[in-house]
Amino acid sequence: MSQPTELPQPAERVQQRRRYLMCRPEFFTVSYSINPWMDPNEPTDTSNAVRQWQTLYDAYITLGHEVELIEPQPGLPDMVYTANGGFVIDGVAYPPKFRYQERAGEERWFTEWFRDNGFEVAGPDETNEGEGDFLLAGDVILAGRGFRSDGASHRELERIYGREVVSLTLVDPRFYHLDTALSILDPVVEPGATPTIAYLPHAFDEESQRILAERFPDAIHVSDEDGAVFGLNSASDGKNVFISPRAKGFEKQLAERGYTPVLIDLSELLLGGGGIKCCTLELRSAK
Repeated sequence: MSQPTELPQPAERVQQRRRYLMCRPEFFTVSYSINPWMDPNEPTDTSNAVRQWQTLYDAYITLGHEVELIEPQPGLPDMVYTANGGFVIDGVAYPPKFRYQERAGEERWFTEWFRDNGFEVAGPDETNEGEGDFLLAGDVILAGRGFRSDGASHRELERIYGREVVSLTLVDPRFYHLDTALSILDPVVEPGATPTIAYLPHAFDEESQRILAERFPDAIHVSDEDGAVFGLNSASDGKNVFISPRAKGFEKQLAERGYTPVLIDLSELLLGGGGIKCCTLELRSAK
């Protein structure tokens, strides 16, 4: 009698301490519409947004991560989405240059925060929305375009950081930033190693799908059902992955790969078109 086949054991994941920048949503509301999720006619609850945000903040602190805070400013309700406030590698900060005038007022506050906290500030000359469209995957920067950040900003990134930048084109307006359609699950890997990512294939054009399949053959493909609740708008420390509790399929996929899903409900902030990653800007200091 043949022996039953043993299923492969998931890889053991290692947590890495992260440093993040967040902004308390004290002035959160939806008073304009610059993405398909925003409806000024739908009521928002600022106090609930603050409570949900606090749960995410507390989860980071409890798990040993360092969180810096930027002061919220009246009249800038989207400052809570700090991922759009810049991109930081090796202590060099690339501030945003927002596509929409409604968010342009945030630029000076993020730029000043970087300078005041010891980061070297470089650029920007080109339209970009920070870590919303730029994700560090090992040695490579994955860069989104199509709705917010210009392709020219990708070339600016190459010049500033001296790293390969891989351009990916988004085609579904629901997933208007790269961080809504793709998540880096291994924030630090050995030089030359390929990190694990998760993404929603049809959020990208055919050429970008080909690039992702070629570069990340072991990636997790997430369903539209989980993408539509911003399941991919997640943060990972290499072991713990902070995701929406409504992304049930993605939760199961992560557990099967050896990650620990940490469920955080940011449904109030989704009314503004943002989730966990949107509220989390990674600060990578100089080595």
